[in-house]
Formats: sequence, structure tokens, C-alpha cells
Amino acid sequence: MKITFLGTGTSQGIPVIGSNHPVCFSSDKRDKRLRVSALIQWEDFTYVIDCGPDFRYQMLRANVTKLNGVLITHEHADHIAGLDDLRPFSFQLGAVPMYAQKRVLENLTYRFEYIFNDKNKYPGAPSIEKHEVSKAPFAIKNLEVTPIEINHGKLLILGFRFKNVAYLTDVKSIEKEELKKLQNLDVLILSAIRHKPHHSHLNLEEALELIKVINPKQTYLTHISHHLGFHAEVEKTLPENVFLAYDELVLEV
Repeated sequence: MKITFLGTGTSQGIPVIGSNHPVCFSSDKRDKRLRVSALIQWEDFTYVIDCGPDFRYQMLRANVTKLNGVLITHEHADHIAGLDDLRPFSFQLGAVPMYAQKRVLENLTYRFEYIFNDKNKYPGAPSIEKHEVSKAPFAIKNLEVTPIEINHGKLLILGFRFKNVAYLTDVKSIEKEELKKLQNLDVLILSAIRHKPHHSHLNLEEALELIKVINPKQTYLTHISHHLGFHAEVEKTLPENVFLAYDELVLEV
């Protein structure tokens, strides 16, 4: 299985135009982050986790020519605002399967009414096939996916486990019962937004503490704001089995 980080950034704390924040002027491409998203590929199948406002460019940059489906972690705009750009994949595939919680599917149906309203569907809008996800494992093609319930502040969202890899973004806390689903991981992908505490996201210190609890072989940190600092400098401070992810990083797992 191959995992490509399409984006490792966040809308939190984006510098305003004219900002002199040093990360904005970094010459290290690892400091240039689009909104968080990942591509999961195995055999002849390709799925994307989240579909944010940078989705179209991310697909072009990664040279993705086909898509079998979309997994949605939650309904915040930085994770779903690119939904309309599923059009070319829908024209090719037909209805694009989308997997999300009931609350999220209802939210998207309201916000993207012109896509989901079959009686008044906008000509040319993508076709999306809704699949409701709860706590139970489900299959995408021949791959089992285990949903992981995560507390994103007061919002209950989903992470996903594929074999011995787990993808968890926008995490603030995880209940003990859900942590049991994260045993014996080879790779953990986990959000860490900045150094200072945040009301709905793990900061770096909290993320490192959670990594100790889960105890994966390797961890890659994502959903990084510019407040965390330069990639090269931050990575020097991390434990030997913890790394900062960056856009276009590819893992073979």
C-alpha cells in the first residue's frame, strides 16, 4: 500500500497578506503546505482522505488520473470545500463512493444541495454515492477500513485504520475504547498543529504524549500550522521514530 501526503497544512493561523512570518519565506519546499489530505493506493485502487479547498491542485500535482472513492473525516471546510472538483472523476467513474458519518453526510447534502438533490441536480455537478459509516469496520474494494472515533474539541469525527497504518487528523483526544483499535501499528499519521495549546487540536507536546500511549513503530505528524516552525528545525527536536510529514511525501507500507 502506498500513502501520498497531498497536503499537510491547516487553515489555522494562516499568515495574512503582507505577513513577515519567516516560514512564509522558507526556501525549503517541506515548509509549503496545502490543506491536509492523503491518497491511499494499493493494487489498482485509489482513494482519497478528505477533499479540501486545495483538492483540484493536489490531484493535478500528484498526477491522479482516476479515483475509486473518498473518505471524509469531518465536515469542516478545510476538509470538504473541494467537493465540486470531484467532477472529472465522476464523469469517468459515475457516482463517486463517499464514506462518512451520518451527521457529515447530512451536512454535505445541505451545503452542496445542487450536487445531492436528485430532483434538482445541477447539470454537470458530480454524482456522489453516499455510504454511512459508524464504528463498524467496512470495506473499500478488498481493503478493510476500521473507523476510529476522535474528539475534535466537542465534535466527534473519524480517523481510519488500514491494516497496520492509521490516519488521524484534527485530534484533541481519543477515548480508551478507541485507543484499543490502534494497537500494533507500523505507521501512525497524527495531527500536531503548533507548540501552544489549542482548544480542539493536539499541540506538539500533546501529540508526543499520545504517541507514547499508542506506541507505533513510526509516526508522521501532519495538519501543521506555520506556528510550529521550520520543518528542518522542528524535526531535529523529535524522537527518533517521529517525523514531520510534508506535501508529496510518499510512504510504502
